[in-house]
Amino acid sequence: MKIAIASDHAGFELKAAIMAAFPELEFQDFGTHSAAPCDYPDTGAPAASAVASGLAEKGILICGSGIGMSVTANKVKGIRAALCCNTDVARLSRRHNDANVLCLAARFTAVPYAIEIVKAWLETEFEGGRHQRRIQKIKDIEGESQ
Repeated sequence: MKIAIASDHAGFELKAAIMAAFPELEFQDFGTHSAAPCDYPDTGAPAASAVASGLAEKGILICGSGIGMSVTANKVKGIRAALCCNTDVARLSRRHNDANVLCLAARFTAVPYAIEIVKAWLETEFEGGRHQRRIQKIKDIEGESQ
C-alpha cells in the first residue's frame, strides 16, 4: 500500500517513527525532512493532493495539534481527513466516514500509541451501507462549492 506522509517540524520525529514501524508500506514522504521550523500547509497540501489524485491510496499527516494538517487536507477536493486521538476514533473514521487521510497530534500522542492508532486505521475497512449515502452527500457539497 502506498501512503503519502507529511509533517511539519513538530511532527517530524513522529513521522520518522511511523515510517520505521511499518516497513511493509511504501511511503511517499512529502517532508519536512528536519526539525527546522516550517509551515504545515507546505507539506500537508501536496500529500493530500497525492491521495486525491490516486498517486497514494491513503495519507498520514502530522503536526503539533493535528488540527492544522486536518484543516489543510480537508481543503483538497476528495479528501476526508480525520484527526484521530485514539484507536476507537481511528476505526470509526474508516468504518463510517471512509477517511482517506489520518491526522495525528504529535504534541499530544505518545509514539507507541500513535503507532497503534495508525495500525487500527490502516486495518479498518469502510462499511458502506448507510454510510455511503453520507459520503455521497459530502461529495455533493464539494461539487457545489466549485
